[in-house]
Amino acid sequence: MAGQESRKQFLEKQLSQLVTARSSYDSHWKELSDFILPNCGRFLTTDAGRNKRNTKVVDPTGGLASRTLESGMLSGITSPTRPWFSLNTPNKQLMDSWPVKMWLSQVVELMNDVMNKSNWYQSLTVLYRYLGTFATGAISILEDDEDVIRTHVLPIGSYYISNSDRLQVDTVFRKFSMTCRQLVAKFGLESVSDSVKSAWDTGAYEAWFEVVHAVLPNTNRDTGKLNSKNKRYSSVYYQPGGSGDKLLSESGFDEMPILVPRWDINGEDAYGSSCPGILALGGVKALQLQQKRKDQAIDKLVNPPMMAPSSMKNERLSLLPGDVTYYNGAGDTQGFKPVYEINPRISELLESIQDGRQLTNECYFVPLFNMFSNINTRSMPIEAVNEMRDEKMLQIGPVLDRLNDELLDPAIDRIFNIMNRRGMLPPPPEELQGQPLRVEYTSVMAQAQKAVGIGSIERAVGFIGNLVAAGFQQAADKLDVDQSVDEYFDMLGVPTTITKSDEQVQAEREQRAQQQQAAQSLQMGTGAADIAKTLSQAVTGDPNLLTSIQQAMQQGQGAPQ
Repeated sequence: MAGQESRKQFLEKQLSQLVTARSSYDSHWKELSDFILPNCGRFLTTDAGRNKRNTKVVDPTGGLASRTLESGMLSGITSPTRPWFSLNTPNKQLMDSWPVKMWLSQVVELMNDVMNKSNWYQSLTVLYRYLGTFATGAISILEDDEDVIRTHVLPIGSYYISNSDRLQVDTVFRKFSMTCRQLVAKFGLESVSDSVKSAWDTGAYEAWFEVVHAVLPNTNRDTGKLNSKNKRYSSVYYQPGGSGDKLLSESGFDEMPILVPRWDINGEDAYGSSCPGILALGGVKALQLQQKRKDQAIDKLVNPPMMAPSSMKNERLSLLPGDVTYYNGAGDTQGFKPVYEINPRISELLESIQDGRQLTNECYFVPLFNMFSNINTRSMPIEAVNEMRDEKMLQIGPVLDRLNDELLDPAIDRIFNIMNRRGMLPPPPEELQGQPLRVEYTSVMAQAQKAVGIGSIERAVGFIGNLVAAGFQQAADKLDVDQSVDEYFDMLGVPTTITKSDEQVQAEREQRAQQQQAAQSLQMGTGAADIAKTLSQAVTGDPNLLTSIQQAMQQGQGAPQ
């Protein structure tokens, strides 16, 4: 900071620059909000607690498509009902260690428990909604005394962001409103502005006040200190235009607490530049006009404008069903009739509307997520169904890669570190000390991307099986069965808890071999006893054959050498 510039002045100046940089997106976002997701935008702090009536949406296809997309992404990427991630280490030798596998499996189970008990999955649904329509979403992951973590999705239009040199969002300013009561409860009466104190003294506890929350890299931190003001990221709350340079609070975070995934970006832009909502906006607006025209045509058909003779100007006229209107027939004979006959081409208009709806659904990947409900797969082989599913899922592959980098990876890191600082994780094995961990995704969409590798293993094993069946037994020697099973299970995301360690498998195989050897020895002993019994019964009256053999053997042993 230059000269005597205060911390608050520095933040106000940076916020002003970010507001200017975002101004070109506001009008577009407002259109998306008006026509697809009404009342989802928060472009003014005064919008808090207010429900505006929407009069622009006649055809809700855009909103319905957005609902399908958010539900499909939640179930396909981060499903709360099935495992969608696992932990491993890049060191393959360590991954062969059974204690390491079990520890990683236990950590994943504990993390899943924390996510399920918090509002993580509820927030993800809203985040995917914003991401699919506005190309940008923001979610904060904060520590919580009751649920370990608590997440909050920031409404579109309420925050301003900036990229780091790696083109990842590392600066977030958020404008929002808090009531007088909330401000005093969170920051204390001594920290709030004079206007808040005045409202508190007069009992205006529900009066709204504007607040700014800034999260940005702490470039001036002292790495030798461990207090909250010297962490990697600064967290500052202040009231714009409040009492002088006073801040509500200043603390910090070890990890970036606000994650801002983008659907797609253009160059060095901070905000997302393309998404289903942006692609579908023109068609959605056209649908509103077409629906209005269709309703107008039907209205004119069933309730047309009427005309009557001038002599009936002061007479009682009625358009009610079954009612009678009397007029003087001696005069005009035109009667009471429509101004003009209309025969609207409703069918062509309906076809155009259906085409627009289909295009909107295509933009939002609705056919992908509704694939099994729209296609009769009962008569198809299971292999064909799986192949079709994997092919469809690859359409959203690029978005999934970006989500992994900008949302899921940092979110898992943040949750892991919060749990670790709270002592909620078991101590790791000694061989894992100092080793990096890696996240592996096992969701439906992630497995669709791995389907090529899974199919390769299946085809290779099937090929060797065909060779063996054809008489080439030596082909089986080329296959490492144990390694094939391990690789296949890893690609499928099979939990480690249902598999056995290499040591346990080896011990069971040795035990099985010993049992088989003992059984063979017992069988050989039984056979020898049967032979002895047969020999002893071979001759009757004279010394039997077995006795003769034994005597001959004894004589042979006693003969001189």
